[in-house]
Amino acid sequence: YLMVGTDNRPEVEGNRSDTMLLLRVTGSGSTLMSIPRDLWVTIPGRDGEHRINTAYNADTGGGPETLVRTVQESLGIPVDRYVEINFVSFAGLVDALGGVTIDFPHPATDPGSGLDVQQSGPVRLDGAQALAYVRARTYTEIIDGRQVTDPTADLGRVKRQQAFLKSVLAEAGRSRNPFTMARIGRSLRNGLKIDDDMTMWDSLRFAWSMGRLDPAQVELPTTPTRTSGGASVLLLQQPEAEPVLAQFRG
Repeated sequence: YLMVGTDNRPEVEGNRSDTMLLLRVTGSGSTLMSIPRDLWVTIPGRDGEHRINTAYNADTGGGPETLVRTVQESLGIPVDRYVEINFVSFAGLVDALGGVTIDFPHPATDPGSGLDVQQSGPVRLDGAQALAYVRARTYTEIIDGRQVTDPTADLGRVKRQQAFLKSVLAEAGRSRNPFTMARIGRSLRNGLKIDDDMTMWDSLRFAWSMGRLDPAQVELPTTPTRTSGGASVLLLQQPEAEPVLAQFRG
């Protein structure tokens, strides 16, 4: 499964895939990996190399098909299923579930995204705070009275999004209340895109099964670098990346 979160707010130019995760499910278990949005790759139909999150951008003639081709050709991973949700609908999904619980080691804020969690430990987030959590790019914890900003920047955000996705899908997977499932369906109706071989019912069953899968999380080895124009991007770190990618090629 290629699972994609998009962010097409009015203040964001174009529509880029803000969050990309690959999930492989086999008879013996499941594995989850995030694809960094700044990964520097070749995008089919475009000259040169670009950040992978721009493959989706409809302004350049992309979209889901181009993103899937980019993942398949640049990473060598076959994609069988495609699931996409807009972040605004994502907030509605969290509210449909009655919120989702995240364990915060320390109080955390992010002025850019609006995140404002004033306590440590398990915190129940509503849709608005959930959206702020997954969008946070200057995630700052309050440790011993000091503000400490996550030095890993976008890579840290990727790890938080992985953990958050598992929490949301686990909440959905535990629910058997038909009224809750109806609310989930309504919240997703306008913001969920799936491939031609999946139905809405298939996507709900996917959410239920994800709640029980508890996939192992792996990290794609990358190396930070700068383009000739000075932009910060990530390259696959070789040969370390190969055994990780091999887990999804099967």
